[in-house]
Amino acid sequence: MLDEPLKKILGGTTAKVMAEHLGLHTAGDLLHHYPRRYAERGELTRLADLPLDEHVTVVAQVAKAAMKTFNHGRGVRLEVVVTDGSGTLTLVFFGRGAYAREKELVPGRRGMFAGKVSLFHRTRQLLHPDYELLDRDSGAEAAEDFANRLLPLYPACKQFPSWKLTKAVDTLLATFEADHWRSLVDPLPPALREGRGLAELPDAFRKVHRPRTKADIEDARARLKWDEAFVLQVALARRRHTDTQLPAVARKPVAGGLLDAFDAKLPFTLTDGQRTVSAEIFEDLAAEHPMHRLLQGEVGSGKTMVALRAMLAVVDAGGQAALLAPTEVLAQQHHRSITEMMGELAEGGLLGGAEQGTKVVLLTGSMGAPARRRALLDLATGEAGVVIGTHALIEDKVRFHDLGLVVVDEQHRFGVEQRDALRSKGKQPPHLLVMTATPIPRTVAMTVFGDLETSVLDQLPAGRSPIATHVVPAKDKPHFLTRAWERVREEVEGGHQAYVVCPRIGDDEEGAAAGKKADGPDGPDDPEKRPPLAVLDIAEQLGKGPLAGLRVEFLHGRMQPEAKDDVMRRFAAGAVDVLVATTVIEVGVNVPNSTVMVIMDADRFGVSQLHQLRGRVGRGSAPGLCLLVTEAGEASPARGRLAAVAGTLDGFELSRIDLEQRREGDVLGQAQSGVRSSLRMLTVIDDEEVIAAAREEATAIVVADPELGSFPELRTALDALLDAEREEFLDKG
Repeated sequence: MLDEPLKKILGGTTAKVMAEHLGLHTAGDLLHHYPRRYAERGELTRLADLPLDEHVTVVAQVAKAAMKTFNHGRGVRLEVVVTDGSGTLTLVFFGRGAYAREKELVPGRRGMFAGKVSLFHRTRQLLHPDYELLDRDSGAEAAEDFANRLLPLYPACKQFPSWKLTKAVDTLLATFEADHWRSLVDPLPPALREGRGLAELPDAFRKVHRPRTKADIEDARARLKWDEAFVLQVALARRRHTDTQLPAVARKPVAGGLLDAFDAKLPFTLTDGQRTVSAEIFEDLAAEHPMHRLLQGEVGSGKTMVALRAMLAVVDAGGQAALLAPTEVLAQQHHRSITEMMGELAEGGLLGGAEQGTKVVLLTGSMGAPARRRALLDLATGEAGVVIGTHALIEDKVRFHDLGLVVVDEQHRFGVEQRDALRSKGKQPPHLLVMTATPIPRTVAMTVFGDLETSVLDQLPAGRSPIATHVVPAKDKPHFLTRAWERVREEVEGGHQAYVVCPRIGDDEEGAAAGKKADGPDGPDDPEKRPPLAVLDIAEQLGKGPLAGLRVEFLHGRMQPEAKDDVMRRFAAGAVDVLVATTVIEVGVNVPNSTVMVIMDADRFGVSQLHQLRGRVGRGSAPGLCLLVTEAGEASPARGRLAAVAGTLDGFELSRIDLEQRREGDVLGQAQSGVRSSLRMLTVIDDEEVIAAAREEATAIVVADPELGSFPELRTALDALLDAEREEFLDKG
């Protein structure tokens, strides 16, 4: 029944429009096309007491009706005056519909009329109201029922408005009632449904589409959210269970090896959080099935250190480790910082290298041929224990001697296929550690990354300084911007360095029109606003103006790799005072001497992105300062976002704000879209309790019965969820 084409139920013409414009093809599609919200007709209201601009329902009798023309006879409107004895109200209908209503709304007829009260020429009126005429034997009970009815408003389109969807759903529900809902598969095991006090599935569908009370809506939503959460969590629990059955080489830490030598030379003590998370990872690496772990943490919480220690443990155990970074700048930064941290331990096989050392090689797409050949040879022979690279690591030509661990940095920037391509390069499935510096609310981690175990680093290493953040309203208070540049100069004169971030590069390849959309996902409040400020323009203006005399340079993604690396090296060495850059510095860049960041057109960036950028300062002993420059008005939503960033350094709190404003798809990228598209009723930001409970129930069922042999209805629902595309997504997760 759920697979029944809509054309068999509703007719070919209607079904064609619904398929083309709403993507609804089957009975199941329409049944799961839930109302967006519900309009309340309101309590019955005396005409004498009608409030303006509110939705009301009145019971009244037609006193008079007249058809009138306007626009020199080209337009018509029907004006109907109704009364309830306490006052009068005018109903107005325009166009073709006026003629049909003229025949019904004749003096003496009584009815219920619902609409929004407006005022026209000092007369209260309802424009195109809904109405239901009352027969003479209809009494107060019928009037009360009509007045309190909840009107479902569906996600609709111009070609097929909500009221047509209402009629289509009425027909569908009648068809299901006639079939006694026999074909409906209930995915929830009866014991679970009864134990949780959830409605039966047919009842939930009746109540969500045709509620009589608000309690009906709540009952229906509670049940339908559980369906979505539970079936998805079963899919993820089965994925986790399957992973435990895959073979992998156990990589047990070796005493007296590379890791111990590295730990012995660290100039600082690991945080408790780093030690705890490392222990979780080492336990996973020692198992004979692949680790699948998500490591998330605050900006600057030391995730790279945790990942490096895991990589060294794998090298100690005879394997190789690969770190996959989303950009060349970040790959180069990782390679530079890791080799610096390891010192002679990163020079295995070289003169002066440590005995326990290994080679740490960099592999990017723009490397010269000789360096690339050397790196490929080191990987194939196993001489390089650690490789850091971009998408170049995924290419067919790249061969590993024994790939034991894959670390993916900034997970949301990689497609599932890219991760899978790297994982397939091991003799057996390698262990997988996914890192993100974008804090992910627990609900999202359980839903989108639900096949990964999660570790959280929420403790900053000792020596990290607080970051003060202020909004600079450049348009309203231009002297604030002047003061911002003075602060930059003061920091530089105090021996520190500064970043200035712009949304756009500004070279000829990026026209001003293209610039109207910023790199940031939120975009400007005013679509006619000037193009975003550009790196090349701002660098030139600052060098000649407020920052004249300082060493100002720029960095952006279209520079040659050698030029980018040269600028970053000189900035890290203190030879550049102010670096004007795009978001290429968003993650991974670590220059402790940088204390101030000015973000131009800050309203063009998302909340989480601003938090990431801000994390580039305050990385040393001196306090950090982040200035968010904007021309957005004080009352605009953009200013609200900036105020939220300025108000807290808690990345997890900001990620919730980000998700509420932009929804999870924008925050996490499109790689997880398959699973998300199955969530119609469930919202991962609001339904944490449901998701957590569903995960618990799903895990218990899968542990007891991995093939779901005792749950045929659940298996059927799972098959419906996991079409080929989504099954592939989960397999590659």
